[in-house]
Amino acid sequence: MPKLKREDWYHLGQKLNWTFRYVTTEEVFPEEMLGTRAVPFDAWEQWDEPYKATYREYVETQRQKDTEAYGVKSALSKAKIVEKLSDGWRSILKAHYGAIALGEYAASVGEGHMARFGADSAWRNMATLGMLDEMRHGQIQLYFPHEFVRQDVQFDWAHKAYLTNDWGSIAARALFDDMFAAASALETAIQTTFTFETGFTNLQFLGMAADAMDVGDFGFSSLLSSIQTDESRHAQIGAPTLEILLKYDPQKAQHMVDKMFWRAWRIFALLTGIAMDYYMPVDHRRMSFKEFMEEWIVTQFIQLIEDVGLKKPWYWDQFIYELDHAQHALHLGVYFWRPTVWWNPVAGMKPEDREWLNQKYPDWERVWGRHWDVIADNYRQGNIAKTLPETLPIVCAIDQLPICEPNAKTGKIEPRIVTYKGKKYHFCSDVCKWIFEQEPDRYAGQKTIVDRFLQGIIQPATLEGALNYMGLSETERGTDPEAGQWAQAYAVAR
Repeated sequence: MPKLKREDWYHLGQKLNWTFRYVTTEEVFPEEMLGTRAVPFDAWEQWDEPYKATYREYVETQRQKDTEAYGVKSALSKAKIVEKLSDGWRSILKAHYGAIALGEYAASVGEGHMARFGADSAWRNMATLGMLDEMRHGQIQLYFPHEFVRQDVQFDWAHKAYLTNDWGSIAARALFDDMFAAASALETAIQTTFTFETGFTNLQFLGMAADAMDVGDFGFSSLLSSIQTDESRHAQIGAPTLEILLKYDPQKAQHMVDKMFWRAWRIFALLTGIAMDYYMPVDHRRMSFKEFMEEWIVTQFIQLIEDVGLKKPWYWDQFIYELDHAQHALHLGVYFWRPTVWWNPVAGMKPEDREWLNQKYPDWERVWGRHWDVIADNYRQGNIAKTLPETLPIVCAIDQLPICEPNAKTGKIEPRIVTYKGKKYHFCSDVCKWIFEQEPDRYAGQKTIVDRFLQGIIQPATLEGALNYMGLSETERGTDPEAGQWAQAYAVAR
């Protein structure tokens, strides 16, 4: 076979389905693990991946990628580039590694579900390579930040974050458990590889790789680029799966994309939105988060889902509205509750920062600037305690994030409340409320950080007790790296 062209034999290795003699197809592929019975099993034989790869090619390519990425890291290790970069950029690194590294390991579980329960052999083959990808992504993103731990203990959260009950870790686990850890093969294919990876991971890996190159962090840029090329390949699992499902159960397909598009948007507004609009040094910002979203999501991803026969999500107006607000609301919340995160949130409120924000978001000053004016006044007056929290915020029972984004229709922050089996659940939006109401038993058992506080799980029932419960020692808690000195740029109250 090595002497043959791949196209001459690949189909023989790709299609290896067989007829079961001692068990039924339903026993081999239970509905709970496959994800549907609406599609006739024979129909899955039409599954065909657009990205062809053999195991031999896969190994050769991955070895080359590792050689390049680890080579760049080794060459730059003595230069101590990260120590020379801005406080905001170091916060981007800490937030990224803590939120993503072990999440990649978890993603290998979802790929493993497809490698066993995907209904066609070609699907299973692609998922096997995808599972190896995700293991690699977890390993490399634990290795890269390890050398920084001796200078800054917050980098240890690359390994620690998912093993704690920090509110950010709870939010990430809630998303990834829903997306692939507790999902069927079908749900993983559409929710993870199509909705999440084809759309949103481009924001983190392509956008941040370009930003890393701009600020001079060539090691991080090389790392992200190496990961994204893997994502681009196994993300191709989603489209052929979706095309087959749409022929037999279009309503299910639309529901899965609508649900996970919203959930992915929420977490990336927090992780990538804050990084692009606030932590990135202003003179290195290529695009605003909104502009990046408009290019990669509003234009390209929506074109993709419409091409396969899906509609825009029903909440599209709220999503478009939030492009101007979500990341700003979340940044304000993260900064105020900064002791509860494992990085040091910069305010990003110097005069040049505000000028840039007002250029990119014409309503920013009117909606968000006035809140920062109060914080700046408190710093100048020496009222540091007023810039810090005394308790925890209300969080959404679906996305596990603070309820802080305004509603498109009213412009107000309005929690939605649902009572289910005698318990009240709070939601940040009509969309999260809708997600819960579609499958209430799936989500009713999730405990938010506030639930744990009110139910006596967190002891003592104080902010200090909550910080200890989250696993944050005094040296790990987030602080303003400028200690509020940015506020002195405003000589008088605005």
